[in-house]
Amino acid sequence: MKIPDIIRLPSNRVWRTYPGGKFLDVLDGKQTASDDHFPEDWIASTTRAVNKGREHLTDEGISRVAVEDGKKITELFAYAPQKMLGEKHFSRFGANSGFLLKFLDSQIRLHIQCHPTVEFAEKYLNSSSGKTEGYYILKIRDEVLEPYIYLGFQEPPGYNAYKKAICQQDQKSILAPFQKIPVKPGDAFIVPGGLPHAIGEGIFMVEIMEPTDFAVRIEFERGGYILPEASRFMGRDVDFALSMFDFTAYTPEKIKEKFFIKPQTEYSGSGSIIDSIFDTRSTACFRVKHCTVKNTLCLEKNSFLIVIILSGSGKIQAGAETLEAKIYDKFFIPFGSANVRLLSETGMECLCALPPEV
Repeated sequence: MKIPDIIRLPSNRVWRTYPGGKFLDVLDGKQTASDDHFPEDWIASTTRAVNKGREHLTDEGISRVAVEDGKKITELFAYAPQKMLGEKHFSRFGANSGFLLKFLDSQIRLHIQCHPTVEFAEKYLNSSSGKTEGYYILKIRDEVLEPYIYLGFQEPPGYNAYKKAICQQDQKSILAPFQKIPVKPGDAFIVPGGLPHAIGEGIFMVEIMEPTDFAVRIEFERGGYILPEASRFMGRDVDFALSMFDFTAYTPEKIKEKFFIKPQTEYSGSGSIIDSIFDTRSTACFRVKHCTVKNTLCLEKNSFLIVIILSGSGKIQAGAETLEAKIYDKFFIPFGSANVRLLSETGMECLCALPPEV
């Protein structure tokens, strides 16, 4: 099997408990775009989705690519680990990317939820990965005039009172500890494991995270869908769920200071710029860079990378291959691909997602 130097990534829609995905339908070329329960596109994913009632779909979440009539990306990783991933990465993570990358397109506000830290996952979930997340906002639906997220408690509740509110599904009391944190396109922020949060309605974004689907949700109904009991607290109880939560008080100002990311310029020359978004300043779990391309930008790399075009158009080159690139196209560049370049005479922006450093 020949491994290309550039692999174009097709859509990989995944079922979720909340509705959305209308804009993803547009990107997929559907004649009639609508919101449904496939609001996410998992990009070069080696992570299996955890959906109660869909356990028979053993490959849900795993990406397939246009190689050998639709091979799973995990099959390519296992077949050619040195070319695809590099020896150091494969030795640490096996035939896995080491992170999970998504497009997320919300119609409604998501459930109030929380994810485990690495320490919590190691102790209680038999996993070396928790679920720290990074968000990069791309666009907002026209009808949403004040886009927002909930991020951390601004007025932390008492443990017993909050437990009672969850058990009784008292939504007013469940939401009372939160204030809406305004967001706009171009904002990037980190959501560490343990921080309760929810993405607001009408947000289209890139989400990168540790390679798990761990979540506890303390609202049992959103958008008319009632969560099965096993999907609420990961098959455990409310005390297990709340033991995951960070009850620290974070003012909106502290949220901006601590969790919103200030890009750090790594390169600037001939009109092109590389800004580091997610790096060891905020997490060791994944890396993301924002590239502004004018004419030619050479990408120096020490790992594989995933490229998402955010605006404009141009070309992407690696080895002897050149592919056309337009807005929201996605590409996997294997570790073994040399001389990676982004080309655009009219200007192009992209995100480059990379695994943890090894």
